[in-house]
Amino acid sequence: MSNLFKNILPKLSFLNKGDGDSALGIDIGSSAIKIVEIKKRKGKAVLETYGAISLGPYAETEVGRVTNLPIEKVVQALKEVLKQSGVTTSSSALSIPVQSSLIFTISLPPQVKESDIPTIVPTEARKYIPLPITEVSLDYFILPEKEPTFEEMNNPEAVSIPTSNTEVLVVAIQNDAVSKFRSIVSESNLDAGFFEIETFSSVRANFEHELSLVLLMDFGASSTKLTLVEFGMVKGHHTINRGGAEITASIAESLSIPFDKAEEMKKEYGLFENPTEKSLADIIKVHIDYIFSETNNVLLGYERKYNKTISKVIFTGGGAMLKGLKEVASGSFKADIETGHPFSKVGAPEFLNKVLETTGPEFAIALGLALRRLQ
Repeated sequence: MSNLFKNILPKLSFLNKGDGDSALGIDIGSSAIKIVEIKKRKGKAVLETYGAISLGPYAETEVGRVTNLPIEKVVQALKEVLKQSGVTTSSSALSIPVQSSLIFTISLPPQVKESDIPTIVPTEARKYIPLPITEVSLDYFILPEKEPTFEEMNNPEAVSIPTSNTEVLVVAIQNDAVSKFRSIVSESNLDAGFFEIETFSSVRANFEHELSLVLLMDFGASSTKLTLVEFGMVKGHHTINRGGAEITASIAESLSIPFDKAEEMKKEYGLFENPTEKSLADIIKVHIDYIFSETNNVLLGYERKYNKTISKVIFTGGGAMLKGLKEVASGSFKADIETGHPFSKVGAPEFLNKVLETTGPEFAIALGLALRRLQ
């Protein structure tokens, strides 16, 4: 087992020691890099700076396009956004894209001893991983069968193995991806304390004290990520291969307009009616309906397997602020719907509140990383 991802689901409490420390969270996505720097002041996390830079121009394409840049171009863009944002610390943490990882649960019979699980997990994981086991780094977490006690919530080691089958959350990350991010860190002169799959960073940034089953929907440029969370722990994950860039491309093609103009219209009107292009909302809705339909299929499968339904849906990611999204979602889900507000976890000047509420979902992963780095 690699120790690179140990405590992949650390307790969500933080800021319990030291003062004056700074931490930088870096989210290198498919269309942009987002960074957040926070500082600990008198036991509270305070926002120092944040910033984003589009990767499209570095691939000689439009802003908002999905890219696959070589390391040197990523480093160039990262250095630029760090400079523009006035970042002062090198103490950082980076997210690993979910595309470079697998998150799944395996079920072990009750007679399995806890001491045997480290040996069994790699063997069982082979059934789920379409790569040689030597090409991935593995980590796992035993999921409690019942609602954990306060002690268990704050000490994962205290969680006991249930008498029925033991559900184990397993994560596998491609070693190539780890090597790539190590190179980015090295060439950017940063001190990265850890790498973390973006899913867990987002959960840390978006959740407070929810104990019931909640769905976190991360609307990204290349895909939409679904994460089922209960007692603050990831219980399941699924990726829908449709995101904001594909929606924009569809608008551009349907209306015969440039990609950047389509992106602008999407952000300005979203699912609300555009007086000059009345078909805009319908074009977007086709994709949103598909995403919500796939999401309901995932929820139905989980309900059949575990006899549990979600109590809430939290929207996050750059696409979470699409106008009209919550209104359309209310007709698709029988649960409360809210948009994440990650920056509420850190102190910031009052005049920034409205801006941070609007931009928060886009910076959730970067903030989640910084919060853990500050621990």
